[in-house]
Amino acid sequence: MPERRKVKRRHLIYYLRVFHRSTGRQIGHLVDLTPDGMMLMSERPIRVGRTLPLLMTLPGASGEQQIEFDATSLWTSADVNPEFYDTGFKFEKVSRRHLAQLETLIDDYGFRD
Repeated sequence: MPERRKVKRRHLIYYLRVFHRSTGRQIGHLVDLTPDGMMLMSERPIRVGRTLPLLMTLPGASGEQQIEFDATSLWTSADVNPEFYDTGFKFEKVSRRHLAQLETLIDDYGFRD
């Protein structure tokens, strides 16, 4: 399958936890990130086409910051570790402020090529 991504994925030095905003339940861990979407590793598969209200807590010296966004699952597959699943998401509803926080997260905590 040809690569359709316009922006290179950035793996982060942290596996940040991602939660469902309504239930507070942890959905999974952030594996990589672009300004357009993310890949999440979870213990359960996430149905393709599902839009979820999500929340991510960011590390920081000034205390915890949170980013709220909606994201739609585009694909899912088994992880190399058979106990987990990987799911690709596209961001749907992200405020300008939270988008700026995501871009800062990529710059500050992304592995350099």
